[in-house]
Amino acid sequence: MTVFCAEQSLTFSDTLVALQIMRAQFPRIDKVSIKPFILRSQLYSSVMDRTQVDRELESLRRAKTLRIFKLSTGQDDHAVMFLDDYINQIDSVVKKKEEKKLPNLEAFDWFKMHVIDTRLEPNISHEELCSLLSLGGKVKDQHVSLLINGGVLIRQLIDPDMYWFAIPSIGSVLKGLSQGRKELLGLLSRKKYKEMMMATLEKKRLRLSPLDMRFHLRDLIGSGHLKTISTPTGLVVRVSKD
Repeated sequence: MTVFCAEQSLTFSDTLVALQIMRAQFPRIDKVSIKPFILRSQLYSSVMDRTQVDRELESLRRAKTLRIFKLSTGQDDHAVMFLDDYINQIDSVVKKKEEKKLPNLEAFDWFKMHVIDTRLEPNISHEELCSLLSLGGKVKDQHVSLLINGGVLIRQLIDPDMYWFAIPSIGSVLKGLSQGRKELLGLLSRKKYKEMMMATLEKKRLRLSPLDMRFHLRDLIGSGHLKTISTPTGLVVRVSKD
């Protein structure tokens, strides 16, 4: 794992710079074909002004540079993915389905051309989904089922007529994200003062997560579960008091 200089790599001047660098640093994950995504919490740990992050994310979303996705791992968990990466992620799903010679795959073209280009919010109603898909052709129930099965839509539990937009093939990575969070917090909580030197911590590997230590540290610092303290010997990472 690449050791990162904590002082320099934890803070960036603006959100787009932070996104581009974190995209480049996204860990390679074995056996899962997933394009880089960044958590909103990671941006909060990397750009000092949270209001600036929210404002710049909003303008990048409106400019169709990126999309923001609600994640199932926590109430406030959101992933950010550059639009080009998201399109490529969808295309890789379609390619696998083409190899199986499945019908109704035109639904994915309609989804890319008419739905995600028009609906920039993280969710969409069934009615609006069908209306936008129909700009491509005659919509059948099988088209919507295929989009859900392909992982680009998730039906909302509290309102079955609403869907979350989703990142295909992300399921196993999200499981690792949740387990890695618990593992890292557990590791620090077992220490006498619930803290470790950043330089020592960043060299460790997590057993339960395919994501690297840097990914998890940025996430947990940004969400407030961990905090960093500057000392004469370097940065210390400590569990935040509840």
